[in-house]
Amino acid sequence: MPVAVINRELARRFTNGETRLELTESAGADSIRGVIRALEALYPGIGPELRTGMAVAVDGEIFQGAALKKVSLDAEVCFLPSIEAG
Repeated sequence: MPVAVINRELARRFTNGETRLELTESAGADSIRGVIRALEALYPGIGPELRTGMAVAVDGEIFQGAALKKVSLDAEVCFLPSIEAG
């Protein structure tokens, strides 16, 4: 089952401090979009936070704007605040 990793700020606001969140196989988390949907079902309000201003790393490879990127059942999906250059 995929594991989602979120930052401490989101964890404090939505998951009672948990930063590593295991998703069940039945959650439909077979893509990044599916992971976000599954997390939203478990933690209402977190979805919009994950959809905007976040980069996503799947098993250590960083993606931006890859909502349809496939996620394996044993993947680690990390949501990282995007860094803006200036």
